[in-house]
Amino acid sequence: MTTIRHVLFDADGVLQQVRGGFYTAAETVLGEHARAVLDEASERERPLLAGDEDFLPVLAQVLREQGREDVAATDLYAAVWQNTEPSAESFDLVRRLRAAGYGVHLGTNQVKRRAEYMRTVLGYDDVFDVNLYSCELGVAKPDPAFFEKAATRIGADAASVLFVDDHPANVDGARSAGMAAVHWCLDEGHDALVDRLAAHGVHPAG
Repeated sequence: MTTIRHVLFDADGVLQQVRGGFYTAAETVLGEHARAVLDEASERERPLLAGDEDFLPVLAQVLREQGREDVAATDLYAAVWQNTEPSAESFDLVRRLRAAGYGVHLGTNQVKRRAEYMRTVLGYDDVFDVNLYSCELGVAKPDPAFFEKAATRIGADAASVLFVDDHPANVDGARSAGMAAVHWCLDEGHDALVDRLAAHGVHPAG
């Protein structure tokens, strides 16, 4: 078995989450229409994950179609997509992995606007060795090409990278590209993640 030298982390559900939850956050702006609007917006967002098109006009169109022209797309975007709470425990684990000698990297599906927010406001560029956003790679998870490009950017053999994600399809995509991968989400608690890392011979410092 190849020794793991790098850990690649997904963002949403692993390193961060929307405060109060995706739908609950939107209810502050949309009330009972939150679920219908967000479900449609999420579908329209998918094609944008692998490009540089702005999400706000798309979100505004969804609001119009759902009869909520009274809500500004910028207000809804701020209430949900920018209402992001990083997990202190996850970032502590990232620091402990680096202290133990591992490369630590970010691999996330994001539209250009949110990627820029994560870079500039949340400061992800200062935390990870390599930051891999789908909108910049030109391909989104779970496509194996995302992980192939990620390994190239990291400068490592795919088999030496362990990927952590909260979506099983993304875990499968990483494995099909030759990476080790584990399924984990914040709700499971960090002890469970430490155990899954250990199963692959990965041990954080401390």
